[in-house]
Amino acid sequence: MIKRQEGFTLVELLITMVIFVFTIAAASSIFVPLLTQFKQQSKVAETQIEGVVGLDLLRRDVEQAGFGLPWNIAAAVTTATYSEASGNISPLTFPPSNYNDAPNPPRAILSGDSVGFNGSDYLVIKGTSVATNDAAMKWAYVVEEGGASVVKTWGAGVEDLDSTDRVIVMIPSRGVNNQKILVDSSGVFSVQFQSVPNSAYSPGIERDLYLIYGVDPDTNLRMPFNRAEYYIRGAGGGFTIPPRCAPNTGVLMKSVINQADGARGAGMPLLDCVADMQVVYQLDRDGDGTLDAVTSVLNDTTGTALTARQIREQLKEIRVYILAHEGQKDNTYNATTIYPAGTVALPAAPDPGSVSGSTFNFTTRGVTDWRHYRWKIYRIVVKPNNLRG
Repeated sequence: MIKRQEGFTLVELLITMVIFVFTIAAASSIFVPLLTQFKQQSKVAETQIEGVVGLDLLRRDVEQAGFGLPWNIAAAVTTATYSEASGNISPLTFPPSNYNDAPNPPRAILSGDSVGFNGSDYLVIKGTSVATNDAAMKWAYVVEEGGASVVKTWGAGVEDLDSTDRVIVMIPSRGVNNQKILVDSSGVFSVQFQSVPNSAYSPGIERDLYLIYGVDPDTNLRMPFNRAEYYIRGAGGGFTIPPRCAPNTGVLMKSVINQADGARGAGMPLLDCVADMQVVYQLDRDGDGTLDAVTSVLNDTTGTALTARQIREQLKEIRVYILAHEGQKDNTYNATTIYPAGTVALPAAPDPGSVSGSTFNFTTRGVTDWRHYRWKIYRIVVKPNNLRG
């Protein structure tokens, strides 16, 4: 007996396929937004991690401004001279030589007002500890005891100076106006570290003390300090911006001036998708302990640049404001609910620095589609700890 083998009819197959398609479509309508949201939140988290790491490095360098800087390089004290920065990186239009101090005592911190990418500020920090090499993280002192010069060691390899490290030596105090004098030997202000320093870099007086600061691990120094530069770099000159960033935003960079040739290094990226950076200084001009001036440039009341000493005495607080967006473009998000005029004030009232800074206009700065990005203002407030003493 032959059994009949029946299958599905065409109508049944069509009905099954329609039901299947509708089921998949329904699932997709839920899954796709979830996937998009997950991707967006992942990029936001990535940005936040970048902000924590990169901006903490900026905060630390601002706090370290002035560490190990000589206060006196006058000819009456030393015959040493030094060279600072030279050259530039294309297509950057703010040459580092604009912020040189040689042959004068170096200023711990200064900035170019609205000279950088998108009208952003350009921040320069000077101090031995602002470089990225191991030597820059070390210091010691040499004291005269029993007719011999004894160098302090800390007992840890990461803290003790190595024989390959290039160092500077300073007298910590010689009167009110001549503190932290750079020591030199026949016009040479740096020396390769020695556990038993030569007589030129030793106190020579019982219980007297000299300070030793590491600067570079192996390069003969052109300047008796290190110098770090913070700026926003846009696309061009072989430099690319991450594709998730809004048009006409850049990357916050840290570059260190090379001791060998004075060139500005290629730089270390710290934070992506940055539109603007503004620096504001709080000053106590009359020395009464009360902040009485806010400025975006370190000028005194006559309009001339503050000297290294005036910066040490007057500068009490430094504020850095950075405008960047978190995550990537989100077509479901509308930033006009926060910035209805399409502008952002840096800093924004009622911040104490609101009298200075700038107003960033998305449209005039070429940040198209800005409405679909989540913008954030990062604020760094630092009281410099190494300008005096």
